[in-house]
Amino acid sequence: MNSPENRKQPVSGRAVDDPSYYRAEPVSFVRRGSRLQGRRLAAWEKYSDRYLYEVSRDIADTSVSRQEGFDQEAVFGRTAPLTVEIGSGLGEAIVTAAAAHPERDFLAVEVYAPGLAQLMLRAGKQDLTNVRVIQANAPEVLEHLLAPGSVDELWVFFPDPWHKSRHHKRRLVKESFADRAHRALRPGGLWRLATDWEEYAHQMREVLDPDARFENLYDGERGGWAPRFEGRVQTSFETKALAAGRSIFDLAYRKR
Repeated sequence: MNSPENRKQPVSGRAVDDPSYYRAEPVSFVRRGSRLQGRRLAAWEKYSDRYLYEVSRDIADTSVSRQEGFDQEAVFGRTAPLTVEIGSGLGEAIVTAAAAHPERDFLAVEVYAPGLAQLMLRAGKQDLTNVRVIQANAPEVLEHLLAPGSVDELWVFFPDPWHKSRHHKRRLVKESFADRAHRALRPGGLWRLATDWEEYAHQMREVLDPDARFENLYDGERGGWAPRFEGRVQTSFETKALAAGRSIFDLAYRKR
């Protein structure tokens, strides 16, 4: 059965004559366990005004209006290199990086409300000022919200592998997402990826290696695989993957 996120319908049942307002491809996530309680509810109530960037919606409650815009200087109060993490989970990687690099700005994109609440709690405890979070579908953030060439680094760490063949169409990293990543990245900007699913890692390379708009930073060495990105802290998810005997595959590309 399709989830509400996959049904072709506008938000709130509003009639829309323009068919381009309807999602043409399935989303790469299923929203489970979105209820907030306990310390995560308290964190949302305490920190959302500070860290949550609210966006206008067009289609569903994770969509991004095509009229939306993100003014980084206004949001952060300065101009700085911007790192965007797609699927930030519980915020372990991005909050650690933000604390280590106060000279950079960090934007987390995630649909899982408890994860965003945990991220905001981590950031709030350290009184970080260079982190913001968006609860939205990542491709729409890259396509409609962020200005072309505004992203210095794009991180996609451990996206859902959708390991069953019939679900591969729901994987995030594919040609259409590469188009959006290219749009958002500045010339020379970096796209870092990691996965614990070997078959998905090879699919990522099948998408990106032939794409002349991107350069594999390790083409001709290491078999094209990147060394572990030292800026990526080992998260609880990665720890579980390693304990289960899965290998971690890193990739790094530069926008030409």
